[in-house]
Amino acid sequence: MSDRLSPPNPDHLEKVTGRTQFITDIEVPGMLHGKVLRSTVPHAMIKSIDVSAALAIPGVVAVLTGADIVGLNHHWGPSLKDRPLIAIDRVRYVGEPVAMVAAENERIAEEALDAIVVDYELLPFVTEAAEALEPGAPLVHGNHEAIKDFYFKGEAKPVAGTNIFQRYAYEQGDVEKAFAESDRCFESKYEFPMVFHYAMEPHCVIASFHGDSLTLWSCGQSPTAVQKVLSRVFDMPLARIRIISPHIGGGFGGKASVKIDPLVAALAWKLRRPVRVCLSISESMLTARRLSATVHVRTGVRNDGTILAKSVRVLMNGGAYADTGPAVAVKAANRAIGPYRIPNLSLESVAVYTNTVPGAAFRSIGGPQAVWATESQMDEIAEALGLNPAEFRNRNLLRRGEHVRADLRPIDVEMGEAMDIAAQEMSRIKALDGDNITYDGTALGISDPGIMPVASVVMRLKIDGSVAVISNSVEIGQGVRGVLRKLASEQLNQPIEAIEVLTPDTAIAPYDWGTGASRSSLMMGLAIEDAARDILSQVAEIAELVFSADPAAVRFCEGGIIFGNEKKTFSELLHTYYGIDSGEIVGVGRVTPYSNGGRLAQAPLFWETAAGQCAIAVDEETGEIKVRHYVSVADVGRVVNRAAAEGQDEGASMMAFGHTLSEELVYQDGQPINATMIDYHVPTIDKAPENFVTVLIESGTGPGPGGMRGMGEGAILPVAPAIANALAAGYGARIRELPLTPERVWRAIREKRGS
Repeated sequence: MSDRLSPPNPDHLEKVTGRTQFITDIEVPGMLHGKVLRSTVPHAMIKSIDVSAALAIPGVVAVLTGADIVGLNHHWGPSLKDRPLIAIDRVRYVGEPVAMVAAENERIAEEALDAIVVDYELLPFVTEAAEALEPGAPLVHGNHEAIKDFYFKGEAKPVAGTNIFQRYAYEQGDVEKAFAESDRCFESKYEFPMVFHYAMEPHCVIASFHGDSLTLWSCGQSPTAVQKVLSRVFDMPLARIRIISPHIGGGFGGKASVKIDPLVAALAWKLRRPVRVCLSISESMLTARRLSATVHVRTGVRNDGTILAKSVRVLMNGGAYADTGPAVAVKAANRAIGPYRIPNLSLESVAVYTNTVPGAAFRSIGGPQAVWATESQMDEIAEALGLNPAEFRNRNLLRRGEHVRADLRPIDVEMGEAMDIAAQEMSRIKALDGDNITYDGTALGISDPGIMPVASVVMRLKIDGSVAVISNSVEIGQGVRGVLRKLASEQLNQPIEAIEVLTPDTAIAPYDWGTGASRSSLMMGLAIEDAARDILSQVAEIAELVFSADPAAVRFCEGGIIFGNEKKTFSELLHTYYGIDSGEIVGVGRVTPYSNGGRLAQAPLFWETAAGQCAIAVDEETGEIKVRHYVSVADVGRVVNRAAAEGQDEGASMMAFGHTLSEELVYQDGQPINATMIDYHVPTIDKAPENFVTVLIESGTGPGPGGMRGMGEGAILPVAPAIANALAAGYGARIRELPLTPERVWRAIREKRGS
């Protein structure tokens, strides 16, 4: 069906007319408005908090501080139990919540924040990852309590008495021997900055306790994870906690796992009234960001360009709380390998606490950091060996069915095909571009999505032939509701207009791990397949009872079923069966590691890949890079909705232009000095390439319906190294630190010419 025009997403009309309901549009009767007082210092003991003046302001209902939560299980976390609901005895970064005000409106709550007086006893702090490892460095946390199998499978491996909250290592072959046998060894260090997710919608939550139950409207990407954390914090049964996830205005991982939900719930718990907390963009910038990284790469090669060994050492700055940082560290190590045949491999990744904004999952966790380093070095090696960069890559590329790592699923795409297509498209574009002088750069990216093969869906086939799809997959702008609608239409052979995908609500939707890691379309597609089989089985059984049909011959058709030469509508089938003109059939679809004969258990479920090629020009007087043309190629298995898929791919590339050219959260003396919309620069539409081409390969080799695989993250990987490679090729300036700001580029070109 991928060759047909994709049906319009039912959400589009509502969005462009402003009728789509986001959390900020929701009004709950009796709702108060909350505001957060944040730490102004990077590390300190809290000596006292005086809230008396704030409480005296008319319209202020309550103030929450650490003293209020001592009766709760007040520490939580998806990887380590290290984060308090609100600061109790100390603060660990500028921006940490210290107090919360609840008032009749936001203006009053904001005014009350200024009336709260906090007395701090300052402590030594550390903001750089390397400094956090030094002997005698200030400890951000005194102990580490890892949680096993809580969000991701497995557990973090912190190092007692240090700032290390994750240490990961892997080896295959004899790396040192291979280095000794190599003709050339190349070693370099690459820096990747802290980057903010910058979703259009800041974090927002509404929480309401009613009796012994809690309802929470969340902008989180993982409703069941939020439910699980709240259950443990408040010692409540899961069944009494309801998480509703309306449309979300972007997430990119910044709303994955759990973020501000427990904090808002704690204020509602104290008040026993509904409360809404909506952050500003600046506050969201102080809530989560991508982990910055220093990546050391050493590669041993023969003179003919054959790679013999690679050693990767990643140091990640995880901020004040671990969040999902342990998983990010693991993925950064894996994604540094690349799609190459490397018989001898050594990987180590270390993530550390610092007194900065907590690091968290961000589109292709750990991938941009790792691929930036390894793909930059691939070009450096090729240049030193006198090889064309594409030729050098081709010489070492894995073919479909070969192993990236001996213990992981074999690669299931042909990266050479993607790289060739990117080169062909770029040649075509440049042939039409006339005499404009540009310089090309190429990079490849490969990632192992951290997908838990656990998902469920309920489909309710009504007597009139309409179908309700009930899922906890969150719509964060990626179009998942439209995809699920189309997949349900295909599996049940019903018109797409008959399918309705409901808003995620844990009170009615079955368990799903979360929305992220390029998993929702794939995992829910598999669950929908299973639910459709369940419905067909029930329909066939009913048809046998009431129409003496052969169950094996029953098939779906539009509006009903067929068997032999007979056709019956769903109304005729269920009316006859129930004896009244009413009824429905409920199908449940489940996916577990045991599904499909256990073929989903091996990691990764699929490989997400991308090839990127750019053509750039540099204004040598200012150092500004202009990406004139960009080609992104990815094997997605099968395209379900072409417009949405291309938009996902292009969006990932545009996001990468940000961390490549301008984005960086900067710290000075423990303070984030550019955490505002004015000072933090994301790419605007004028930064988009003049020619921006996306090619989606449909190989049909994915594990999902019709051979689909997940997509939407891979295209973020090749952009930075491709641009840096083009800069080095055209201007001789090899830069190993992002972002490639005009000043940094200008200085690098001048230094190269001076030398």
